[in-house]
Order: sequence, then C-alpha cells, then structure tokens
Amino acid sequence: MAPRLTTSSYAVLGLLAVQPWSAYELNQQAQRSLRFAWPKSERLLYAEPKKLVELGLAAGQVEPSGKRNRTVYTITAEGHSALRSWMATLPEPPVLEAEALLRLLFAENGTIEDLLAALDQLGTEAAALYEQVATINSSYLDGEHPFPERTHLSVLFATFQLELFDLMVRWTSFARAEVEKWPSTADVGMNGRIIEMLELISERRSVLDTPLDEGTAK
Repeated sequence: MAPRLTTSSYAVLGLLAVQPWSAYELNQQAQRSLRFAWPKSERLLYAEPKKLVELGLAAGQVEPSGKRNRTVYTITAEGHSALRSWMATLPEPPVLEAEALLRLLFAENGTIEDLLAALDQLGTEAAALYEQVATINSSYLDGEHPFPERTHLSVLFATFQLELFDLMVRWTSFARAEVEKWPSTADVGMNGRIIEMLELISERRSVLDTPLDEGTAK
C-alpha cells in the first residue's frame, strides 16, 4: 500500500514548490517558518521527502557536497497537482499543544510553586517566540526576505503568530496573579472570583480585558 499523504507531506511539498532543497535545507527552512504553525521533529522532515519521491510527487537528485553527496529534492508536476488539490480542501480544526496548560488542568496533584513555575515557563517561551518572529519580519524592511515575492504571505502569517504569543504572555501574567491568591491548587472550587469569570465567559467577554473585582477573590 502506498504511503498516505499527511499535512506534513503537504507542508514539505509547499516548501519544494518554493524551490529545490536538500533534506538539511528543508529542516533549516522549517525551523525558520514551519515550526511556528506545524512543528514536527527533524527525523520527520528528513523522512518525508523520500516518501514524496516514492509517490512520484518529488524527484531526488544526488549532488556532490564537499566530501559527501547530498540529495536535492524538486517538486514534480504531479506534486504541484497534489498541492493544488490540497489547497482547495478545507483545513482541519486548529489544535493547541501546550504542556503548561495540561499541567494547569491537573494542578491539584502538585503545589502552587509547581504551577507557577509552569506558567512562568510558558510566558518566557512565548515572549521568546514573539521576539524571534518580530526579528525575522523586521529584517524584511532591509530586504532580507529570501523570497521577496512571498513577503505578503510571510508577513500576514506573522501577524497571527505575534497576536498568539502576545496573548500567551498576557494570559500567563493574568493566570499567575490568580494562582497566587489560591491557598493551594486543590479544593478552591466555586468562589466569587470564579463566578465572576464564568459570568464574563457567558457574556463572551475576555477576562484579560475586563477588570475583576478584588473583593470576589475569596
């Protein structure tokens, strides 16, 4: 049975549609762009092009590279056709993967300090990612985009990432302030503050943008 195309397959096809790459170069470009929307392991990015070649969607050309050879992958006409067909389909629902949120969900099994450390780590990493995206995109003003004809796509993509990472930083600060008021991570339950947040949620209003009454915390 032929290997099944996955979203990662199409991500690599998308990169190959930009220009030919070696597996190493694909991984480097993925670290620059794909990881902000579709983070996958280095092993997968090295294996995926071989699968595309097997399916006739890419072709591999062995070239000398120093003392070793490397394989440079190029998208085929069939690969372009598959990519166009995929673009015409509806995307899967978004999936958020953040271990800090998982730790929050089961925080009663740890201490306040454990939870605060997890929140701090999430905020620190989100702030670092924000700076990375901002730095990359700021360089485009100096003509440093490797594919200037695609700048409009990269920048619009970046605006989503920046908003997301900014939200994470703001939320972790908010969540930290809330957790610091708890006596422990267990059995806090339905208090006045939680009721107030639930009321804001039912009104479809953000707890980050709406001051909460300090008197309802207990």
